[in-house]
Amino acid sequence: MSEDILALFRKTGALLDGHFILRSGLHSRQYFQCALLLQDTEIAAKICGWLADKLRKFDCDTVISPALGGIIVGQEVGRSLSKRHIFVEKDEGKLVLRRGFQISRGEKFVVVEDVVTRGGRVQETIDIVRAHGSIVLAVGVIVDRSGEAKPDFGCPFMSLVEMTVETFPADNLPPHLAEIPAVKPGSK
Repeated sequence: MSEDILALFRKTGALLDGHFILRSGLHSRQYFQCALLLQDTEIAAKICGWLADKLRKFDCDTVISPALGGIIVGQEVGRSLSKRHIFVEKDEGKLVLRRGFQISRGEKFVVVEDVVTRGGRVQETIDIVRAHGSIVLAVGVIVDRSGEAKPDFGCPFMSLVEMTVETFPADNLPPHLAEIPAVKPGSK
């Protein structure tokens, strides 16, 4: 399945090569632009259905995702699981629960996202759920690009694709990468 998904990323132009600044501030030669992949509703349903199948055993009440990248994934996973989907979004630089969404004490969640490198936005989402006295049963992502630095979310972490993509701090770029102008294609 992993190869099928990577083939879809390439077919849709969603696996980009160049010089990219990731949300984490790290630089990379490759970038997964899931929005290009998920704009095709049939592909989105298929891929998110596969992710939902991995998460089904956790029997959650609700699917939650960080905006913006996780919204389509969360909606499609929620649909596939026949569960409610809510999302958190940025407000003054940090993720918050807005738009009248409610989290009930003891409610069981799965957190879904498109791509994880360090897992900061997923961890923020988990912290919001736990602050409401609720439970995170599992995390599911389309692409886990964390490599050996795999985040520990305190629950099972599932992905459809694990891909080790080299990342670099801004002050320690390889010379060939430093020669290419950097772009920041992700959401803000």
